Amino acid sequence: MKIKNVILGGTLLIGLVSFAQKDELKSLKKLYTKDQLKTEDVAEFKSLSTKLDGLATEENDKKYAAFYKSQFPYVEALTINPATTPESLQNQLSKIFTPQSVLNMVEGITSMMAYEKTSGKKVLTSDLERISGTLKQNLINAAVALGNAKKYGPSAQILYAVYKLDTAEPDNLYYAANYAVEGKDYESALKYYKELIAINYSGEALLYTAVNKVGGKVESFKDKATRDKLVEIGSYSNPGVEKIPSRKGEIMRNVALILIETGKIEEAKTAISEARKENPTDDGLIVSEADIYLKLNDIPTYQRLIKEALDKNPNDAVLIFNLGVTSANNKQYDEAEKYYKRVIEIDPKYVDAYLNLSDAMLKPDQKMVDEMAKLGYTEKDQKRFDVLKVERQKLFNKVLPYLEKAHELKPDNKEVINGLITVYKFLERMDKVKEMKAKL
Repeated sequence: MKIKNVILGGTLLIGLVSFAQKDELKSLKKLYTKDQLKTEDVAEFKSLSTKLDGLATEENDKKYAAFYKSQFPYVEALTINPATTPESLQNQLSKIFTPQSVLNMVEGITSMMAYEKTSGKKVLTSDLERISGTLKQNLINAAVALGNAKKYGPSAQILYAVYKLDTAEPDNLYYAANYAVEGKDYESALKYYKELIAINYSGEALLYTAVNKVGGKVESFKDKATRDKLVEIGSYSNPGVEKIPSRKGEIMRNVALILIETGKIEEAKTAISEARKENPTDDGLIVSEADIYLKLNDIPTYQRLIKEALDKNPNDAVLIFNLGVTSANNKQYDEAEKYYKRVIEIDPKYVDAYLNLSDAMLKPDQKMVDEMAKLGYTEKDQKRFDVLKVERQKLFNKVLPYLEKAHELKPDNKEVINGLITVYKFLERMDKVKEMKAKL
């Protein structure tokens, strides 16, 4: 009789514990799926979760206990006032979501969805699918806040977790890699870039733009229907389309640069070479390969590759300007002049081309100055001195229009102003010297 009572009591106890677990699970789900919580709700959620973790005996309950425990940061974020400013929101979120807690949360969500898919009991799946959208945006806001605070490492880790939450949006992985590079976490950056390469990510897209009538700023939308609807109801105007070019070249260049930074020179060359073989029509990869050789200070190979890129895009002012820079650095000043003048033909507002052109044109002046300093007082020397003086006069007069045009385009550019002071001083135009000095 006593044994029977013990068995009965034990069975009753198990039943009570099981009932309590189910009750706590219901309460936790109710709190978790709310859109807004109070501070006391968070305290209750944590208390219930801790209690459930201690009581859970069945595998099913253990899974849910572990899940809810991983969701503490998300629940805490639900206490933030939705009417708060974007800046305040980002700051609060960046304090709540640490990289490790975010990874735990995302792992909890993905594991739970996989478990419910396998078990066939979809208790939370529909809620998690709904919650994931809000969570993703909050995590992105937190990552942006950390990035703005120059905490690039944590920002990259959170964006990587966002990608793991929704692999259908690989742009988040791309930005995670970029933040990792900014934070000099080359190991993580290389991992992220290699994942992008593995999924054949290009980043090419069309963004549908419109001007927000409140504030007058251009905003972008990923789908045309949303943009068109906002224009139709009168909130936005001036619809347009912006094309985002392929990022493959940039990604391969960054992979190669990271390999160079870590001393893997040959691996870097191989990586960019293989990428070009696989993507022969991607012009950006030619430039990326050129950048690698520039980094290695192999100027002839760099120039050869840039010229190859220019065969396909002969009016690319930036590429031609870069050829000018490398030619000047290699003391090929006539070549540099030719490139800078070509840039100005293509883009008459390219201020740096005018500035660099004037610098390249003035290079012979030092040689003339040195020769003049060595001349004596013989009649022959004095005649040579006068010839050189006239040559210098012609040179400075020839340079002046380019610097004046640069100043017209960018009146506050101090390099241009200093260049004009030098030229005006030589030409003894002291009124202009005084005018330029007043602008410094």
